[in-house]
Amino acid sequence: MESLYYPAKIWLAFGEAVNGNQEIAAWLLNNGFPEVAALAHAIRGGEEATAWLFKNKFFHLAALDAAIDENVQAYLWLQKNKHPFLVVFADACRGKQAAIDWLYKNNMQAFVLIAKRIKDLRDNTTFDYHKKKF
Repeated sequence: MESLYYPAKIWLAFGEAVNGNQEIAAWLLNNGFPEVAALAHAIRGGEEATAWLFKNKFFHLAALDAAIDENVQAYLWLQKNKHPFLVVFADACRGKQAAIDWLYKNNMQAFVLIAKRIKDLRDNTTFDYHKKKF
């Protein structure tokens, strides 16, 4: 499995930004992690954030956002381009029990909590699904 891309504290900050914590999102933006802030905004439905991810070549993060939205092409792109952790995380964000179990088995409980936040957000928010096709 490839690295988890970011240190644990950045993932935890990402979880807070997904929850709508603008102060944490601004911290990510201004402290060298603008792509993580953009991903949080994209997951919350921000089309400009999604466009920024594409423009700045963070294709794996744009694909993660789309895969969470059940975009099959994005999901397959993550698999093809060797991002197995992001595939598992996308599955967990959609509530797939096998992915959640895998995260628990690998002592990644924090990712289960973040995935649950994302699933709750997605289940309780209406989004514009006319985002860029992957």
